[in-house]
Amino acid sequence: MSLMPKRTKFRRRMVGAAIKGLAVRGSAVVFGEFALKAQSSGILSVAQIEAARKAITHHTKRSGKLWIRVFADKPITKKPNETRMGGGKGVVSHYGAVTKKGKVIFELDGVSEILAKEAFARAASKLSVKTRFVVEE
Repeated sequence: MSLMPKRTKFRRRMVGAAIKGLAVRGSAVVFGEFALKAQSSGILSVAQIEAARKAITHHTKRSGKLWIRVFADKPITKKPNETRMGGGKGVVSHYGAVTKKGKVIFELDGVSEILAKEAFARAASKLSVKTRFVVEE
């Protein structure tokens, strides 16, 4: 399961200040009953999202349905070590998902609340943003 775009219009993207502010879209629990919501802003890498997904599916023993509500579409570039300044922008090292405060990252349904809370606690330890457990009203 590859969490990166199949193709992009441009290879590299400007850094931008897109991480400021609150998430307006994707801030409500839509699909499942339980959710893991971001409490701080940041960029989640593909490896972090995949590690969290594996932790959830392993803890729930593949029972219930899991939705991943973020997608890593932002290319993160890196210049090689010990390289002098200049020479243009570095090559794309990995992709990341811009996650603002209030954004729902994962949703889960078909499991008990205790199991969902434990699974999301394990997943939260794999992510670089602070999160909280949310139950759909």
